Amino acid sequence: MSKTLSNENSINKTSEEWFKPEIDRKVLKELLVRSDYEGWRHIIIYFISITFLGLLSAYFWGSLWFIILYLAYCTMWGGADAIWHECGHRTAFKSRKLNDFFYHIGSFMNNFEAVRWRWSHSLHHNYTASIDPHDFEVDGTIFWKPKKLLNFFIIFVPGFGLLNLHKSLHKEILQHAFGFETIVMKDCIPEHKKSSCIFISRIYVFLYLLIIASSIYFYSLLPIFLFLIPKYFATLNIVWGLTQHMGLREDVKDHRLSTRSVRLNPIFSFIYWKMEYHIEHHMFPSVPSYNLPKLHEAIKSQLPKPQSLFEAYSEIVPAVLKKVSDPDYCIPVKLPTN
Repeated sequence: MSKTLSNENSINKTSEEWFKPEIDRKVLKELLVRSDYEGWRHIIIYFISITFLGLLSAYFWGSLWFIILYLAYCTMWGGADAIWHECGHRTAFKSRKLNDFFYHIGSFMNNFEAVRWRWSHSLHHNYTASIDPHDFEVDGTIFWKPKKLLNFFIIFVPGFGLLNLHKSLHKEILQHAFGFETIVMKDCIPEHKKSSCIFISRIYVFLYLLIIASSIYFYSLLPIFLFLIPKYFATLNIVWGLTQHMGLREDVKDHRLSTRSVRLNPIFSFIYWKMEYHIEHHMFPSVPSYNLPKLHEAIKSQLPKPQSLFEAYSEIVPAVLKKVSDPDYCIPVKLPTN
């Protein structure tokens, strides 16, 4: 592990210094219980839904209806991020094997190489908004300081990410597949896990080539649209994903100041697998996402009031503007006084 992670001045040196809400131990113990039923229920509904949308997209390929159905398909595809996340924490199922199996599926769909992101996400929780070099998941969220408002809004244009493939996770996966040691590999991944990262990256590249070959074989771009690039059109997922930390305070040991909880409609909440309860998740990452609403009820008197998407962006957009001239600006958060 890199020397930076053992820095004596690290903000995360002692976890006891982080703010912890008061909660009854018995209640917390109940909330920590994992359920195979809840895991399977989500997985089954998710894959039935995405298969149905994929078939409809294929059926209407070449027509105007394809655009609407494909964007819906991509939004559902973006829900693989929630599967990757929940199974990565091994909280989706009781079974470790089930968690790991769907973690790998979600990782591929999300363009997240499984080994790299297991370790970098662990650091994201340990160093949430605390030290820039440690948190490799904040690109485009906390530490992103766009020079123009246009640079912020353009990321919501479907397919825009295809114009930045040279900065994409596909590039990082290719680098790992060819054995190049990137900064994130050097700082996040233990030495004995680096070979696994390289091996899995090579599997991903093989699957990429297989998808491209199938498009060539069938003389159709449909396989590429359905299985290789849908993440670049998952615009709605970006809308709620950016609310997690955007514009909030850095270098503070209180998740209430660096993380934001919002509220979504039932469909979006399903795709996001309740991760809109994001403060709660960062405070108690071992609580399954399907128990986060109950966790919120148990500690809500100690948390900022959850926001709607409109309320969140009403403060995010002005914050982006202010950061152009004042990169150190952060959104003030009203904390409970009792």
